[in-house]
Amino acid sequence: MSTFSELNLDDRILEALASEGYREPTPVQAATIPALLDGRDVLGVAQTGTGKTAAFALPLLHQLAATKVDKPRPIRALMLTPTRELAAQIGDRLRVYGRHLPLFSTVIFGGVGQSAQVKALRRGVDLLVATPGRLLDLHDQGFVDLSRVEHFVLDEADRMLDMGFSNDVDRIQDLMPARRQNLLF
Repeated sequence: MSTFSELNLDDRILEALASEGYREPTPVQAATIPALLDGRDVLGVAQTGTGKTAAFALPLLHQLAATKVDKPRPIRALMLTPTRELAAQIGDRLRVYGRHLPLFSTVIFGGVGQSAQVKALRRGVDLLVATPGRLLDLHDQGFVDLSRVEHFVLDEADRMLDMGFSNDVDRIQDLMPARRQNLLF
């Protein structure tokens, strides 16, 4: 692939990419985006700084924007990450790439008050970026429903397991439908 437009992404995503100066997909993006758009599960391995976030975010935004949902918006894509810094970074990229789309995303992580996060969840969220501890805490309080998740991203999967999140990830997977697209990066 030599350009993003050859990946057949939504024109509104292409517009956002062009305004960011993105012209050509990186190798990890060119390899994974078509597979993700086809609905396949993907294991993506690449160095830091090679565009892994866009590799999963762009097809997720494309797929979610193509389908209408009922109100209130259910969580249809969950991106799980080991740290709040990474969660915030992914949330920022989702806002940039999806700024022309009628989708809502939010980021939840511990170490801060939960009231703003709960408020965002109550409004409805298409894409949720979360750290495991806060996600499970808000689920246990009844604020998070993962029963309609269609796409599950485990970002920094190796690091997540190294940090001891294996049991939390297992518990979170049990809260989602068995039929879903799985992305490990």
